[in-house]
This record gives sequence, C-alpha cells and structure tokens, in this order.
Amino acid sequence: MGDSRSSSEDPTAEGEWVLYKDRPEWADVTPLPQDDGPSPVVQIAYTERFKDVYDYFRAVLKSGEKSTRVLQLTEDALELNPANYTVWHYRRVVLKAIGSDIKEELQYCREIIEEHPKNYQVWQHRRALIEWLNEPGTELRFTEVILAIDQKNYHAWQHRQWVLQAFSLYEGELDFIDRLLLDDIRNNSAWNQRFYVISHSGGWTAEVVEREVKYSLEKIQIVKRNESAWNYMRGVLEHCDDAAAADKQRSVVKERCQELLAAGCESPYLLGFLVELLQYQLDEEAVSEKQELVTTATGLCTRLSKDIDTVRCRYWDFISNTITRKYSVPA
Repeated sequence: MGDSRSSSEDPTAEGEWVLYKDRPEWADVTPLPQDDGPSPVVQIAYTERFKDVYDYFRAVLKSGEKSTRVLQLTEDALELNPANYTVWHYRRVVLKAIGSDIKEELQYCREIIEEHPKNYQVWQHRRALIEWLNEPGTELRFTEVILAIDQKNYHAWQHRQWVLQAFSLYEGELDFIDRLLLDDIRNNSAWNQRFYVISHSGGWTAEVVEREVKYSLEKIQIVKRNESAWNYMRGVLEHCDDAAAADKQRSVVKERCQELLAAGCESPYLLGFLVELLQYQLDEEAVSEKQELVTTATGLCTRLSKDIDTVRCRYWDFISNTITRKYSVPA
C-alpha cells in the first residue's frame, strides 16, 4: 500500500506510535482487554500496540459507538490484522451510520487488496460496497488489474463472476478471455471463466457447442498437450442440451483425434479422450463391431499405462479391465 492512512505518522515504527490510552481524544473510553479465561495455556505474544488498538476496538464494539474516530480505529486495527472479519463487519456498520463516502471507501479497499490480494474478508467488504452503490463501476477493470498480477487469484475471479452475474455484464467477457488465452493458452482459470460465462448467458445450445468444440480444437492444434483445452472440450460435450448435436460433435472430435494420433501425437490427453469417446460409443446399444472398439480402447489404455502416462498406470489398467469386463463380446 502507498501512503499510510493510519492515525499515527508511521504504524510500522513502534517508537513513533501513539497508544490510544495516551491520546486525549480517547480518554472517555475504557479499554476492554481480551478475555483468555482464568488459566490461559499458550497465550499469543501480542505487541503492546496490537493489544492497545484491539482493547479499544472491543470497547467501542461493546458500547456500539459509531463515529469518525471509530472508523479510524478500525483502520488501525486492520493495519495490524487485515483478516479480522469482525473489524470489517463493524466498519461497514459505522460507514452506514455516519454516511461515509462509499467511493472513497472503495479506494481504501483497493489499497488493502493490492497489499493483501488473497484476503477473503477484504473482497467480501468490497462486494458489500458495490451492493450498496448498486452499480458495477470499474469493477471489471479492477479485477483485470489484479488478475494481471496473479492470473489464478481465486478471490478476483469470484468477485468478477459475481459482478458479471449481478449486473448482467456478460457481453464482451469472451473477448477478455480470448486475450488471456492469447497471452497464456494454458491459463486454466481463463478456460474455467469461459465455461462459466457461457453457462450463465447463452447456455449450451447446439450452435454454441459446435462453435466451442471448433474453438477448443483450434487451441489444441496449437498446444496438443494442453490439459485445460481438453478438459474444457469434455465439459462442452457433456453439457450440450441437444443430444443429437452432442453426438455429431463427438464424431467430429473423434475424427480429429484419430488424425492427430495418426500424425504421431502422443499427448496423454489425446489418448485419454479417445478412450472416453470409445466408451461412450460402446454404451450405445445399437453399436456394431463392439469387439473391435473394445480392442482399440484397451490398446490405447495399454499405451497410456506402459509408455505415455506411466504415473497413472494403475488407473489405465483399471479402465482397460473395466472395458474388457463390461463390453467384451463372448466368443
């Protein structure tokens, strides 16, 4: 965080800190010490400043005081422990009671997030502020900035998804995801976001599924060992709301997988996907040449187990045995 908003010149310099018990403007408040019970076993070694701030915070929490000075006290408390849910909750109570500028509070919240980007409580606080304003403001841009620092920040993604859903801002989100995947095609969070957006906007119609299968195959062509793209395509096919369209796209995918395999691609995700497609085909009652499919599927499992995905050899052996037991045609 930049310049400190603390009520002392420098909250990190213990010698310059003015304890609340020594501040004339707080002389009317009796601090409330933490109650650790009659026989505490392993007491936390709080600093004097920490005990002082939280003793006064407990006091105002008990009395119910809501004022500008209490708001400042919560800032000092959050400087010391930015994950204290009770402090954040009471800060919101005070903000409402004294009619504080919510947009100014958003800036304060941003400063805390930039310093503690994976703090649950501060993201919850920000969400509450946006709910009060009932407008998205620049939240999408803000989360974009945070994700540029850490593309896997779960809190930023969760906040972004909430903003999209709460204010129906799905339009343009796929373009944002495209930019992320151009930068890093293996960005699993971006693939997950793409699935989220489509699931909550247009849904998995035949047209959408055809488009997304094509999109996935294009990305797989670029990086064939990209597990994220294979997983995404699996989800697309599983969630298609048109069975006939899903079967058609499975045929398209199977044909492309066979082409990649024939070209010498040995991605474990390719072979594993083919095994799944063959299992799906075997589940169809009217399928012909069932034994040939069984032989092909178990052969792929053997390659995975012995050569390509040896770390999961027992898994592939299990899948092979399951296919043989379930689908083999008696001689």
